Amino acid sequence: MKSGPKFDANRIEPLLRVTGLSKQYVQRRTFSRTEFTISAFQDVNLALSLGKTLALVGESGAGKSSLARCVALLERPSAGKIELEGEDLLALGRKALFPIRRRMQMIFQDPASALNPGMTACETIAEPLAIQREGTKSQRRERALELMEQVGLDADWERKLPFEFSGGQRQRLVIARALVLRPSVLILDEALSSLDALNQALILELLAELQVSHSLTYLYISHDLRLVSQFADEVAVMYQGRIVEQKKTPALFDSPEHFHTKDLLATVHSVESILMERSA
Repeated sequence: MKSGPKFDANRIEPLLRVTGLSKQYVQRRTFSRTEFTISAFQDVNLALSLGKTLALVGESGAGKSSLARCVALLERPSAGKIELEGEDLLALGRKALFPIRRRMQMIFQDPASALNPGMTACETIAEPLAIQREGTKSQRRERALELMEQVGLDADWERKLPFEFSGGQRQRLVIARALVLRPSVLILDEALSSLDALNQALILELLAELQVSHSLTYLYISHDLRLVSQFADEVAVMYQGRIVEQKKTPALFDSPEHFHTKDLLATVHSVESILMERSA
């Protein structure tokens, strides 16, 4: 089995850099069948440092998920550049890109929809290894069981199907599958929003531990600033398809500048006030 990526701890350049990224979708009108263009996001610049977490926040429809899918190379952007360790990924052909895809993995909001209901836990985790033709069947199983234990799942559950796991356990299963190829970047698209408060806290703790033990860099997409404040090193605020403010997390919470950032923070304070009143 292949070993994980080796990184220079003194690296100054960002591990992942996004420059001038834009995405437009072409739509057709129902009756006239004429085409028109919808812009999901425009001219986005982001830099992710090794071993750090950059949170991307904003209201629904701001373009966060579309941006995540483009960064993960699940969709091709209309313009811009995506560089991983200085290599321009959009300049690569399909064959050259295939082995590089393993270095960036994505975790989605709903773990149930991301899992094949007919595959066991072990098969689910090992599937990316089979796709990449890595290792023997026995080696893939061994790697899957190792990751089950690392994410807090009992290895004796290897034959269980997804419906036999709780919501929090299914998210742990998805995390294990994302880690099986030893990526350097994890893109988490609202990965905690479907969980209750207790499981959110437990998964955040797990992600923090894995970030250290696996030398991971996170792009964490969320609308929940309470979670962002606990987890992110830096926050970028997205509004109507553009990044309107980006700061270190404490600075953003202490001195927001853009009106949308202030609105998001005001909403958090309002929710906290309501919860305090109800518990009083």
